This record gives sequence, C-alpha cells and structure tokens, in this order.
Amino acid sequence: MSPVYVVGHKNPDTDSICSAIAYAYLRNEQVKKGQIKGVTEEAVPARQGDLNPETEFVLKKFGFEAPELLTDGTGKKVVLVDHSEIGQTLDNIDKAEILAIIDHHKIGDITTPNPIVYINMPTGCTASILKTIFEYCQTEIPPNIAGILLAAILSDTVAFKSVTTTEKDKKAAEELAKIAGIRDMMELAMEMFKAKSDVSGRSPRDLLYRDYKDFNMSGNKVGVGQIEVVSLDLLADIKDALYDEMAKVKAEGGYHSIFLMLTDIMKEGTEMLVVTDDASIVEKAFGKKLEGKSVWLDGVMSRKKQVVPPLEKAFA
Repeated sequence: MSPVYVVGHKNPDTDSICSAIAYAYLRNEQVKKGQIKGVTEEAVPARQGDLNPETEFVLKKFGFEAPELLTDGTGKKVVLVDHSEIGQTLDNIDKAEILAIIDHHKIGDITTPNPIVYINMPTGCTASILKTIFEYCQTEIPPNIAGILLAAILSDTVAFKSVTTTEKDKKAAEELAKIAGIRDMMELAMEMFKAKSDVSGRSPRDLLYRDYKDFNMSGNKVGVGQIEVVSLDLLADIKDALYDEMAKVKAEGGYHSIFLMLTDIMKEGTEMLVVTDDASIVEKAFGKKLEGKSVWLDGVMSRKKQVVPPLEKAFA
C-alpha cells in the first residue's frame, strides 16, 4: 500500500522539514488510535530538496535522518506543510491527491476538487500550529519531536526577533523546551544560527537556492531568496558572485525580478540584492531607491511579512 507523503516546500528550510517529520508522526499515532477512520496508510515525511546546514544540524542533534526526496506528486497521496503555492510545491501537484494543508503563510493558489483538512493560522512558524494540533488530538509529544519543533520555531522567528513572532510561538517554544529538556533556548538558537551562517564550499547557486521561493505577482514571475548569517561580513567576498548568479537565473527562468535578502541576524536588518526589469519597484515597495545592486532595509528580517506583501502591492 502506498504511503501518505508529508512534504514541505521547495528549497526546504528547518520549519518545512521538521513540520513534515512531526506531522507524519502525529498522523501515524492518530491511525494507531483509530482517530482517522478507515485509514491504514503509513505517513512518511518527505523533502523537495537538499537540507541546508542549519536543518542538518537540527536533525543530527535530535536524532533524525533526512526525509526521503520527493519532487513529483503524480499518483501520490500528500499532506502539504508550510506552503500552499503552486510555485513552491511538488511538480504535477494536480495529479496528486491532497489530503491536508497546514500552513502559516497567506493562502496560496493550490486548489483541490474535494474538501480537505486545511489549517492556516497567523503564527511565526508552522511548528507552532502543530503544537496546537498535537494538543487537540490529545497526543503526547516525544522529546525528540519537541526538540525539532522548538528548533523550527527558533529558526522561523529568528529567536523571536522577527516581526512574524506571536505570543503563541513564544508559549509553544517554552512548553516544547521543557518537553525536549532544553534549558537554554537562546544557546540552541545561536548553535543553529552558526550552522546556518556556514557558506564555505557552497556555490553561488546553492546559496541563492538555500531558502528561495517563486511567486506570481500580478502576472510577473518573481523570485525571493534569503540567506541569514550572524554577520554580513561572511558574505562580503561572494556578494558579486551571488548577484551574477541571480542575473543568470533571471534570464534562464524568464523572471521579471529576483530579490535576495542578505539578512544580518545580529544587526536585525537586510541588505537586499536586486536584479529586475524595473528598478522603481524597489522604491514603490520599500520607500528607498536601489543603490547600485542593493538596498539596505533596517529592521527587515521576514520575507513573509516584510518583503512579499509590499512587493505584491508594488506590482499590483
């Protein structure tokens, strides 16, 4: 019998991977308890791409293997976590059977022919929603699952510095830390951020796609990537190479614009590299003119809340 695949978005981040693992575990527990009637298929976590260094660190720390690779939805039963955009999901998603979507982003353009479980909440992280679902299903969270859910929250909220952070995220993190036996959340966060900042031996294209998403903005194909580091000094020697790679990807993919957020975790701001057909888009979106290849955006750390929404308004 074919499994149910639980999968996050393309170019997966820590939340995408850890939420897939956690929800697969929860669904299997529900099946064992008979909470999902008439279902016997095993749920299997999957990924749509390579793990980034932070996620590798998190899985190793809490004793998990990387989920299996899945890029095509043809003939598969799937649960989507941490996304609901066609541009971010499995190839041939229209040939898959979507059973559920659990997400914390804006509602995307994926549609289904039948009613499904759809849970979307304005939190800083999908893992925070999963904490609530575990409670609703009266299912105990094992320490290792609590650990990866905690790590996902710390990653997505940038240790609660991001404007996307909610009280729900903070409360969930505190409770998960107790279950996982983590005494100092900030110590864990810094270990993760140091792993995330490792850019050594990575090609410019690998770094561009480390955390990258495609969007359709008023009919324009737009890519927005993000590299988070503890200091932008770590990217100084490769910034030009990153820009050149962005230009290549733009030409290859027929993009209107590609934006790459170089986010300094400690300074709490972003230098945004921009390759675009219309430089005025930057000023329309952020109120600042493009200075050469980039623009500094003080206090901007969230793609979801501080970059994509103003860009969509600028393109409208």
